[in-house]
Amino acid sequence: MPSADADDPRLHLGTSSWSCKDWIGRLYTKGTKPSDFIVEYANHYGTVEIDSTFYGVPRKSTLEGWRDKTPEGFVFSAKAPQLITHEKFLVDCDNEVEHFLHSLSILGDKLGPLLFQFPYYAKRTGVTEDDFFDRLRNFVAKLPVDEFKFAIEVRNKNWINPNLYEILHDHNLTLALIDHPWMSSPAQLFKNSRVITGNFVYLRWLGDRRGIEKITKTWNETIVDREADLKRWVPHIKDVLDKQM
Repeated sequence: MPSADADDPRLHLGTSSWSCKDWIGRLYTKGTKPSDFIVEYANHYGTVEIDSTFYGVPRKSTLEGWRDKTPEGFVFSAKAPQLITHEKFLVDCDNEVEHFLHSLSILGDKLGPLLFQFPYYAKRTGVTEDDFFDRLRNFVAKLPVDEFKFAIEVRNKNWINPNLYEILHDHNLTLALIDHPWMSSPAQLFKNSRVITGNFVYLRWLGDRRGIEKITKTWNETIVDREADLKRWVPHIKDVLDKQM
C-alpha cells in the first residue's frame, strides 16, 4: 500500500520500510536523522509496510513515535514476526500473536493490514501442503477479524488453490498477491475469480531481490527497469477497482 493516489482515494501506494540511508539526498533531505526518516517519508507517501516487525515486535515508545510523527490518515501495515510463521510454523504461538496484536494496536486508526508472510516451506521443514492447510485453518479461526485486517502470503504457487481460497473466504482474510519470479503471473492469478478473498486487496511488488543484490547493494536509483512488469498488473487493478464501485 502507501499514500492515497490523487486520482483514486481507494488506491494506496507505498514501500516496504522507510529506513534506507541510501535515500538521503534522493527522497530524504540531506542531514535528515534516521529518527526523522518516517517524517520525511510521510511527506511523499501515505502508507508503508513495516518490515522490522518480521524480526521482532517494536517497543511501545517506538510505535508511539511512528504514530505521532505521521499525519492524520497515514496507514501502517506490518509483517507478523517470523517467530510465528517461520520458526513455530503456526504451532503453539497464541501468546506471540496476542503480543503482536496488542503492541501494534498502539498505532490506533493508523494501523492497516497485518501480513502473515509464509515461507516456501522446503522439504527440510517437514511441513507438507496438508500440514500447512491444517495449521492455517486452526490458526486463522482464532484471529480477531472484527478488530484487525489480515493478509496471508503464500510463496508456493501450487498451494494457491481451492483449499486456500476456501479457508480465506470462510474467515474473510485477504490473499496477498505478489509479483515474484517463483509465482504465477497476474494473468494466471486473475483467471480465478476467487483470488480476491477479502474485502481489500494487498499487492506486493517484490521482484527478484536476490538477483538485484548480485548487481548492487545500494538502493538510491533504478537498477532494473520493471515498468513493463508493473504494467501487467494495471488492467487487473483497474478491474478490481471498477468492481468495487
